[in-house]
Amino acid sequence: MATAKHTIEIYSAGCATCKETIDMVKKIAGSDHEVKVHDMQHGDTAARAKKLGVRSLPAVLVNGKLASCCAGRGPDERVVREALR
Repeated sequence: MATAKHTIEIYSAGCATCKETIDMVKKIAGSDHEVKVHDMQHGDTAARAKKLGVRSLPAVLVNGKLASCCAGRGPDERVVREALR
């Protein structure tokens, strides 16, 4: 029984860690799923990423939903303030 085809989006800053993530996701997805890579340095990509809840890079979305591995991260104002005390 075939699985449904998923759309996987990767938001990338072009760094080595992002490249590793892109390579890993493409390997896992194979030809069964569509993989799109978005460069955060292009046009409206950062604004779109923010609307989707992306707070750190690389970020992976599956069918428009932020994958649990990438949710809830990013700078935390409280943590930064605490570090500066």
